[in-house]
Amino acid sequence: MKITIVSVGKLKEKYLKQGIQEYLKRLTAYAKVEIVEVADEKAPENMSEAEMLEVKRKEGERILSHIAQDTHVITLEIQGKMLSSEQLAAKLDELATYGKSKLAFVIGGSLGISEDVQRRSDMAISFSKMTFPHQLMRLILLEQVYRGFRINRGEPYHK
Repeated sequence: MKITIVSVGKLKEKYLKQGIQEYLKRLTAYAKVEIVEVADEKAPENMSEAEMLEVKRKEGERILSHIAQDTHVITLEIQGKMLSSEQLAAKLDELATYGKSKLAFVIGGSLGISEDVQRRSDMAISFSKMTFPHQLMRLILLEQVYRGFRINRGEPYHK
C-alpha cells in the first residue's frame, strides 16, 4: 500500500520531526509512506468570511494537485466520523483487500479544508471533537496508521 499524507504548512518543531521520522521508519515494514507539505496561504489576522474561503480555496488547490485520480482520499475534519484504532485498522485492511492500494490522508490548514477537497474526499474522519495543531496531527495520524497495521497483523501493540 502507498500512503500519502498531504498536509498544509511546514513542520518546524524538532520534537515533532523526530516523532514523525520514528513512525515513518517503523511503517517501512508495512507500507510506503510519503509526506507532502503544501504551502499555507498567508492571511491577515482578522479575515472576513470571503477571505477565509479564499485562503481555504487556494490551499485546497495545492492539496488536490498532489492527489492522483485513482487515490482513495480520507480527510481529517472535526466533523468527520470518529473511529477507534480497531476501526481504522479495519478500514486500512478493507482498502487493501479491495484493491485500493493508493491512499491519501489530508490534513488541512488552520482554517480547515476547502469544499473542493471535501468533495474529493471518500471519507472524513475525526480524531477528537477537540482542535489540534495541524502539525501535531501528522504525528498522531502516523502513530494510528502504524497501530492499525500492527492490529491487522495480529502483532502486539500498547492499549
